[in-house]
Amino acid sequence: MNDRAPSQNSAAFAQRVRDEALQIGFDLVGISAAVAPSGFEHLQQWLGKNYEGEMQYMSRREAAYQHPDGVLPGTKSVIVTALNYHAAEKRDAFIGEADDDSAAKFATGRVASYANGTADYHDVIRRMLKQLAAVLHQAVPGCRTRAVVDTAPLLERDFAKIAGLGWFGKNTMLINKYAGSWLFLGALLTDVELEPDAPHDTSHCGTCTRCLEACPTDAFAAPYVLDARKCISYLTIELRDQPIPTDLRDGMQNWVFGCDICQDVCPWNRKSSDTSVPEFQPAADLSSLDLRWLLALSDDEFRTRFRKTPFDRPGRAGLLRNAAIAAGNSGDASLIPSLIECLHDDEPLVRGAAAWALGKLGGEAARNAFQQALKVEEVPSVRSEIASAQKNRHEQ
Repeated sequence: MNDRAPSQNSAAFAQRVRDEALQIGFDLVGISAAVAPSGFEHLQQWLGKNYEGEMQYMSRREAAYQHPDGVLPGTKSVIVTALNYHAAEKRDAFIGEADDDSAAKFATGRVASYANGTADYHDVIRRMLKQLAAVLHQAVPGCRTRAVVDTAPLLERDFAKIAGLGWFGKNTMLINKYAGSWLFLGALLTDVELEPDAPHDTSHCGTCTRCLEACPTDAFAAPYVLDARKCISYLTIELRDQPIPTDLRDGMQNWVFGCDICQDVCPWNRKSSDTSVPEFQPAADLSSLDLRWLLALSDDEFRTRFRKTPFDRPGRAGLLRNAAIAAGNSGDASLIPSLIECLHDDEPLVRGAAAWALGKLGGEAARNAFQQALKVEEVPSVRSEIASAQKNRHEQ
């Protein structure tokens, strides 16, 4: 028995690890041997088509995805965990132009379910994985472990499939037959050799294409292939410091952070149970974000409310950019004064998005605001947005 083997046999200890993971609070757990994931070739093809967009850290670390050794040298086993974040509370889907009776409803921005809790899921899962790691260290003194939650070059979905937790849906999400796809994945890499679970080799999507058809920005290049550059989650979170491509803005609807559409329509999520994790219960002020409040958010207010939350990733400028686009898509003319104020924001990204939104909403107030803004605006990209907005307004 080598110095990285548990005191009991591999199968018995692997079962103990599974039991401990469930006791800690994970909803699903499986074990994979440390192997080269079959999805690595797919990743290479995906990167070759530039589908990652601005997420160029993936290309820079491409080789590391080829084997868990790229994250923890000497890895023998990958313990994959899943934690349900589904909450019963659902916001009304955006349905387009608001009429007079429903306009107020659309003066809000939608937030993806994974981000409307009271804590960052990275912190929650990392804490739980450290508890699981302690079990290994106690049983196998001197062993090595590393907890992974999104941030390392590891194909978590591939290892979840290898560990028997589910299959890949046509929307590229991991789907479990009983838990659906509302799952956070985490992995614990270790140099302890554990008996692996049987892989999940079957798919249960059949002929269903609801997720593909529901995407308002046509982000799926093909079943099982996501062009991240068109995905609302990418646009609102990962595309930082840049304007949203004009042809995708209408499709963003009123999403200001992430998107749930392809999961909302998935039949496997119809009977998803609710999360038992208190930190994943929707925060009252994140169930729907008041667009007027967002558009007036100062740097200090942003830091106070969103520091150390997922919203910190796009930053204030990205969030207000998203809010301005949601305002333009809302059809709610009462948001015009807030957007006019944004024409004077310190961030060109916000000013440009506000100009586009005002072009959508139109009105005499917007026309006058454009004239005043052009007297002082010096950034060419913002001036271009204003010119395009003026043209669009005249063509309406």
